[in-house]
Amino acid sequence: MTATSDIVPDSERRGFIGALPPPLRPYASLMRLDRPIGTWLLYWPCAWSVALAGVDGRWDLFLWLLLGAFAMRSAGCVYNDIVDRDLDRQVERTRLRPLASRRVSVPSAWLLVGLLCLIGLVVLIQLKWTAALIALASLAPVAAYPFMKRITWWPQAWLGLVFSWGALVGWPAVTGSFALPPLLLWFGSIAWVVGYDTLYAIQDKEDDALVGVRSSARRLGRKAPLGVGLCYAIAVALWGTAIWQVRPDWLALAALLPAALHLLTQALRADPDDGELALELFRSNRTCGALVFLAMLVVGLSAR
Repeated sequence: MTATSDIVPDSERRGFIGALPPPLRPYASLMRLDRPIGTWLLYWPCAWSVALAGVDGRWDLFLWLLLGAFAMRSAGCVYNDIVDRDLDRQVERTRLRPLASRRVSVPSAWLLVGLLCLIGLVVLIQLKWTAALIALASLAPVAAYPFMKRITWWPQAWLGLVFSWGALVGWPAVTGSFALPPLLLWFGSIAWVVGYDTLYAIQDKEDDALVGVRSSARRLGRKAPLGVGLCYAIAVALWGTAIWQVRPDWLALAALLPAALHLLTQALRADPDDGELALELFRSNRTCGALVFLAMLVVGLSAR
């Protein structure tokens, strides 16, 4: 019989990870280097906030915050796998993850988390002190996230709180102070995350039920597409309110129309019984984030 630790998933035999030296592949898999969608979804709220603040010559912030999003998303994935390694062994989709299959030791995984956090520290010192303090405050909710699916049906809401934190950081990174628009962006992004992560959770409903993991997809059941649509509507409304705070002009709100139509299409196509479609719609939020970014950039630059 082949030991679990000897089984290598297909994702480590092809693509970018497959091109790496074999000893590095499990660590790259831990960081989800073959799935950059998470980095983009963490990055977009940061970029929206900088853009809506008008940039003010700090174009370098877009690159620094992208590096920070990559490092902290990667660290979060490793940390999540450390916490969930026993649960992951019971789920078909996750049983071959490096920690669940014991191809990487827990101390080695913690070392990787530390190295990634050092990259995050380099990004942190590029920010104004107000933004840096707000960014540091995210560490507590980040640490609590993996435990939420054990105690609430809505872990997606907690993920939204964490994945949207960059909206609170970008504005003060430009202006040096806090204001209402980034708070509205944050709440809107939380609703967006709950919507797209409910789509993501649809693919795991059966396995989650077997191991007792809770999710919004399980809680909503057949009404999941309706719930996703409602979350997206709240997100667009709050983003529009943030824009109105910066430039109270109906024409400025029109900049959000492409993103709103994209989200409406997602909600109309969603099927609570089609995991493959749900994953496709989830991934399309990378495009949605880019559309919202363009809207915020146009409004932010025009309002200066």
